[in-house]
Amino acid sequence: MDRAEQSIRDKRWSLQGMNALVTGGTKGIGHAITEELASLGARIHTCGRDESQLNQCLQEWKMKGFNVTGSVCDISSRADREKLMQTVSSIFDGTLNILINNVGTCVTKPTTEYTAEDFSYQISTNLESSYHLCQLAHPLLKSSGTGSIVFISSVAGVVSCSVGSIYGATKGAISQLARNLACEWASDNIRANSIAPGVIATPAAKTFILGEEFAKNIAPNIPMCRAGEPEEVAAMTAFLCLPAASYITGQTICVDGALSVHAF
Repeated sequence: MDRAEQSIRDKRWSLQGMNALVTGGTKGIGHAITEELASLGARIHTCGRDESQLNQCLQEWKMKGFNVTGSVCDISSRADREKLMQTVSSIFDGTLNILINNVGTCVTKPTTEYTAEDFSYQISTNLESSYHLCQLAHPLLKSSGTGSIVFISSVAGVVSCSVGSIYGATKGAISQLARNLACEWASDNIRANSIAPGVIATPAAKTFILGEEFAKNIAPNIPMCRAGEPEEVAAMTAFLCLPAASYITGQTICVDGALSVHAF
């Protein structure tokens, strides 16, 4: 293999020279995604609501040699989203290669017990925030020449769950949004995909995963018989952002140990 061919192959599997916005990058899946993209050479800007937690993460990433900046932001706030994108545009000189819509929240109740506030809160946080950020990011993604959007959806938007109907509806809508944008923005060389994680062992979920309900009622329905790790979601996210995935768009990919395809 000559040097030119090797260089092409190397670039296919690298994010060197690219930049990314990862929402909710200070914990859980978002934290793992931030580290995965940074390890592949991308410059990252992330955001979180907790300033002290954000600053701690930024210090840790600096010690690891990652190029990560961050700002305090409540993604459910329209004004905060607009301010965030202004910051991103300034830092990255009006371009953006990668947008990771990762923020989400879930309130689990029987459908008849949800309030109007429950509905509006989950819609604004899970769906409206992602939709609006895509609108704001479009000119930056287009300017980069190789834009990639990845929505972190959920297996709850692919198959039904006994509780959490609003959450499932928002996550299903996010996957549909990825399909719409994949078609509408293809002419701008912007790709859009969604990832539907199953049960993932984030710090917030570990108590549940170690509990009796998971072991008795959920783990037996996962053919791989375990919860996933945040890094396993991050790896798929990074792949979809790589030049190697340049012809993949409009897809929803389940990272769930085959939970969503397990009938019996």
